[in-house]
Amino acid sequence: MQVALVDTGLGNLRSVEKALLAAADRRGLSGVVVELTADPDRLRQADKLVFPGQGAFRDCMRALGTGLGAALLERIAAGTPYFGICLGLQVLLESSAEAEGVAGLGLFRGTVERLTPDGVKIPHMGHNQLELAGAGHPWLPAGAWLYYVHSYHAVPADRSLVLATSTHGPHTITAAIGRDHVFAVQFHPEKSQDTGLTMLGAFLAE
Repeated sequence: MQVALVDTGLGNLRSVEKALLAAADRRGLSGVVVELTADPDRLRQADKLVFPGQGAFRDCMRALGTGLGAALLERIAAGTPYFGICLGLQVLLESSAEAEGVAGLGLFRGTVERLTPDGVKIPHMGHNQLELAGAGHPWLPAGAWLYYVHSYHAVPADRSLVLATSTHGPHTITAAIGRDHVFAVQFHPEKSQDTGLTMLGAFLAE
């Protein structure tokens, strides 16, 4: 299985690579190859896509403008399983308050909004509990503690996309969204210990 780890030059991709390989080993999955790549053609050859990232929305979209974004949308449209982490969730929407005038990939309608202090520390950093929304998702365990580091969160127009939330002071944070073969989270599974590895393993095994 060829897993493309989308490299936009943002965030610690090596930690996600190591987590994916550890998750595959825990599930007893053989033949899993994780490739960090910024090559659109390599994305087109992958069996699964993982898009992590910490950093600025504008910088991320600039990197995707080299052809990576078009290749991602092409592969998603073709049914390739996608797992987005942090910025890998946010770029799926149409825009972000972090970068006015910069278009996201627009796979889903909606925007990314800034979290205001309102008595809590922003950026939001640390572990928060997962609260399932609607029918939830089999990869998302209710009540699990997961690690966040962010100042913005996704607000999709179609609220049925929201699979789970977390509470940070007065804020109800979009923790996970998904539909069909697209799954994306605001928290960092690679920094969320056993729960995160179990989640990544489920993605690889499906």
